[in-house]
Amino acid sequence: MTRNFLTLDAAESHAAVRVLSSPARIDILRLLHAEGPMNVNEISAALGLPQSTVATSVQALEQADLIDTKTVKARKGHQKICSARYAEIVIRFDREVKAPDDEAIEVSMPIGLYTSCAVEAPCGLCSTEGVIGMLDVPNYFLDPSRMQAGLIWFGRGFVEYKFPNNARLLNDKIGAVEFSMELSSEVPGTNPDWPSDITLWVNNIAVGTWTSPGDYGDKRGLLTPRWWKLEGSQYGTLKTWTISERGTFIDDIKISDINIADLDMNSHHSIRLRVGIAEDARNPGGINIFGRGFGNFDQDIVMRIYRTPA
Repeated sequence: MTRNFLTLDAAESHAAVRVLSSPARIDILRLLHAEGPMNVNEISAALGLPQSTVATSVQALEQADLIDTKTVKARKGHQKICSARYAEIVIRFDREVKAPDDEAIEVSMPIGLYTSCAVEAPCGLCSTEGVIGMLDVPNYFLDPSRMQAGLIWFGRGFVEYKFPNNARLLNDKIGAVEFSMELSSEVPGTNPDWPSDITLWVNNIAVGTWTSPGDYGDKRGLLTPRWWKLEGSQYGTLKTWTISERGTFIDDIKISDINIADLDMNSHHSIRLRVGIAEDARNPGGINIFGRGFGNFDQDIVMRIYRTPA
């Protein structure tokens, strides 16, 4: 099982900390981590707890995003299957110090300004005004008008961006680097249950993979133009990859031990970011990348460098 970590800030994660204050809920988390997915009746029998207590605890853990649940058919009706999300949960009482604003370098990269690509259909690009080129024709990803793109999508492959390494120009050491973007899976039409393993590579090193749950079209994105058909991808999830001295994190959850030293950033004038689907992905469900004018977040791909003056 993949070893996932969760770090909670005691000052900002009151709901999750409150949920973890119950010995019964702690026992449920320990059991699910040790034994794997179980239903409420199995948890009740294993821990010797009333089913009502287990059901209430499961609901609280689910609302705090500390477990995953899914409903499946049973002999009579349906049953809820519960599984642990994290192998380790850390509650921090200190505040992790971020660099002052004058020591953080932020660069916003329009999603169409990739420097190389290798994509497979279904694929396409569009600006806030209309579709760019022809749909499902990978060669159009090389068209100069791609610079106007506000939404790009493809089934397999990658796009790669080259960010300036301004910290190196200032002769500063990089303490951490962060990449933020709005993403979803890609399927013809939409499907909220269409998992896709989306990977980020930095300087040719795969730093971490996030599994997008689906491709969303249930409602129009807050920024998505009215001309874009409602049956198409409408919005995604804003995800942030952070690589620091402590490892790689996705939205503050540690996913690997790849750290900032492994990327050897101080030796390069540029920082290469590749976004896509790995060839060996277990869930190759494609990708949508939302930029300005599409989705729910008014931003392109944002890189932040947290530097330490030499």
